[in-house]
Amino acid sequence: MNDERGSPRSGLHAVVDELCHAAVALAGNPDGGGRIVLPSREAVIRCVEDLRAVFFPGYFGAADLSDEHLHYYVGATLDQVMHGLEEQIRRGVAFAERHDFETCAHCASTAARASEGFLARLPEVRRLVGTDVEAAYEGDPALKIKDEAIFSYPGILAVTNQRIARELYALSVPLIPRMITEHAHSLTGIDIHPGARIGERFFIDHGTGVVIGETAVIGSNVRLYQGVTLGAKSFPKDAAGMPIKGVDRHPIVEDDVVIYAGATILGRVTIGRGSSIGGNVWLTHGVPPDSRVTQAEVREAGFQHGGGI
Repeated sequence: MNDERGSPRSGLHAVVDELCHAAVALAGNPDGGGRIVLPSREAVIRCVEDLRAVFFPGYFGAADLSDEHLHYYVGATLDQVMHGLEEQIRRGVAFAERHDFETCAHCASTAARASEGFLARLPEVRRLVGTDVEAAYEGDPALKIKDEAIFSYPGILAVTNQRIARELYALSVPLIPRMITEHAHSLTGIDIHPGARIGERFFIDHGTGVVIGETAVIGSNVRLYQGVTLGAKSFPKDAAGMPIKGVDRHPIVEDDVVIYAGATILGRVTIGRGSSIGGNVWLTHGVPPDSRVTQAEVREAGFQHGGGI
């Protein structure tokens, strides 16, 4: 390496030192010593894809499974998932709490408990995902067979990831839930925070541009179309001007609601059961059950010589 004055690399050492200092300040152990280890994005996504294969064996992962091999395949795959996920949870806890990944007994026991709790919830997650597939089949006349939704529909992929991530979020697992939902976001354009609570038979048709915030609550048998936002109207701040975390700030959507393309609903408002929200509607207030909310009717009129403009 040429460090002579005038060389394009003459400032390399100083830049490296600065970048390393910034990295240590961001991720360093405040107690000194130990090794800070981040979760692996690739390992987390591999666990999610293996879980998808457990939920839908033969559709993902190994193909052409016979009945006699199914139990072994599901068991072996799930065992692999749980070992890998526990490792990543342990990394996430150690990083979030700035503990030494290799020696911290607290991080190891926390990861083990979270993994056990997550495993116990998987049959319910699979049941919910199954209802989402049913909702897609019943809600989309273009869908001829349910298998097509499992293989192809971005809404099914995004909601499956969110349901997996939601269980880890509920167990206070750091980092990993958001990694899971943001991976689906990057693939589908559907952004669902892992904190959102979603009932059964949830269908997102087309999906691109859908945003569902952290504290949103969605009932059963709800259908959204592309471009729908369930967002926050404002962000309450503390005395120091920092956003207050964990405040309920996103909409509640009750059962049997349909929200059409481009609608935006903001704030902790309630969309009553059985309501229909039309395309491109902007709502910052709740509506009672069985409401029909649309834009003002389009009026056509003829003008002469620029009149009316």
